[in-house]
Amino acid sequence: MIETILLGAATVFVLTSLVGIYRAVVGPTVPDRVIAINFIGSNVVIVIALIAAAIGEPGALDIALVYALLNFLLSISISKFQVERGGAL
Repeated sequence: MIETILLGAATVFVLTSLVGIYRAVVGPTVPDRVIAINFIGSNVVIVIALIAAAIGEPGALDIALVYALLNFLLSISISKFQVERGGAL
């Protein structure tokens, strides 16, 4: 029963990521795209954690943690690159 609820919640987060994909492609500005990519990355972390809880695999939480750190570093590096290039976020 709880596995079904967790997998259903994971499905909802995957569907909301589609909105983020649209925003990342359409834009219209670089900050919009950066926020959309960060949103998608956060949703991926949540989906990995929910699936790990649903299937009872705590090792997958390590993967989610590493992905969350990489998502954070990506956002920081894109922001730093944009500011150094002369455009303000």
